[in-house]
Amino acid sequence: MQLNNRVSKVSRLIQKELSNVFNIDLTNQFSGIIISVTTVRITPDFSEARVFLSVFPLEKPNEFIRGINNNKQFIRGKLGSRIKNQFRKVPKLIFFLDDSAEFSNEIEELIKK
Repeated sequence: MQLNNRVSKVSRLIQKELSNVFNIDLTNQFSGIIISVTTVRITPDFSEARVFLSVFPLEKPNEFIRGINNNKQFIRGKLGSRIKNQFRKVPKLIFFLDDSAEFSNEIEELIKK
């Protein structure tokens, strides 16, 4: 029970700090794009974090995620500078596109018809 609680707290902290990285530190790289960190799933040993991003507007989602993953070391460094007092080692980041909002919009449109 205690490990699950710690994993949950670490996930929330990484989610909050990554949101700050995207919306404060990297504002110039993503001007005109709203990036939300919707979910962070971290392994129990804290070595890897799967980060799900919601992006608006998004015309080429695969290219966006590929670009994010190509720059993940830079993003990880920015995250590390924000959480350096809480962690010895910053987890490896893997980014995914969270398309749940888009999926729910499609379902809602189908229901309206």
